[in-house]
Amino acid sequence: MIENVVEYFKNLPPKQCANCGEKVEEQHECYGSQCESCSDL
Repeated sequence: MIENVVEYFKNLPPKQCANCGEKVEEQHECYGSQCESCSDL
């Protein structure tokens, strides 16, 4: 069982953009899957 939920979320790998593969500058648990550049297209 996960003892500390905060530690779980801190240890998640950075999200990557679904289009270009760049690191998404957002919280890991958010639902977005695109970086700012691709979402502006």
